[in-house]
Amino acid sequence: MSKIYPNATAALAGILRDGMTILSGGFGLCGIPDTLIAAIRESGVRDLTIVSNNAGIDGTGLGMLLETRQVRRMISSYVGENATFAKQYLAGELEIEFNPQGTLAERIRAGGAGIPAFFTATGYGTEVAKGKETREFDGRHYVMERGIFGDLAIIHAWKADTEGNLVYRKTARNFNPMMATAAKITVAEVEHLVEAGTIDGDHIITPGIFVKRLVKLDHVQKHVEQRTTRKRA
Repeated sequence: MSKIYPNATAALAGILRDGMTILSGGFGLCGIPDTLIAAIRESGVRDLTIVSNNAGIDGTGLGMLLETRQVRRMISSYVGENATFAKQYLAGELEIEFNPQGTLAERIRAGGAGIPAFFTATGYGTEVAKGKETREFDGRHYVMERGIFGDLAIIHAWKADTEGNLVYRKTARNFNPMMATAAKITVAEVEHLVEAGTIDGDHIITPGIFVKRLVKLDHVQKHVEQRTTRKRA
C-alpha cells in the first residue's frame, strides 16, 4: 500500500479529530511542518493539545492555529515570539505546560521508546517540579517526568523514499526525528521524494516503519524568525 498522498489534506484525512494530541516538529521556524499545519487549520478541528518546542510566530507555523483558536493546550519550552499566544494565555483562554528544553526532548524520546517516566535533576526545587514526584539518588535530588506519546506527529523532512525512510538537514533535525517515533500515526511532509533503495542506509535518520503517510511538497518557503545582519564597513 502506497504511503504517498497527493496533498496535505488527503494525508490527514480520517486522522484528525477534536481534542487530539499532536506533536509538531521543528525548531523555531526551521523544519516546521508548515503545509500540514495549514491543512489542520483548514480542517477546523478544535481543542487540540499541541506538543512543540515553540508556538511559532504570529501568522506563521503554529501561530496559524492559535489565530483560529484551535489550540486548547500547549506543551512547550519557548513561546516568546508569539503575541497571540501571550494574549490568549493571559486571558485564561489557553493552557501551557512549560518544560526545560532538554526535558521536553527527553519526554518525547522516552514516549517513542515506550518509557512511561524518568527522573531528571533539571527543575528540582523550582516551579517545574511543583506537584511532581521527587526522589534522591546518590545524594542528588531528581524530578520525575512523564514520557509523551501523542495521537499524531506531523514532521518535515528534507528527503524521503517511497517507503518513508527520512533524512533531515541541519537544524531541522531538532525534534522531528524523535517526534516521528512518539505518536500513533506519523505524517511527514518532504521536500524531495526518491525511489526506495536510493538513499544510502547509513544516511537514513528516521526508518520508514515509523512513517505512515507522506506528502511531497511542490514549494517550500523558508522562514527566518529573527534576521540578524552586520553593518557594512
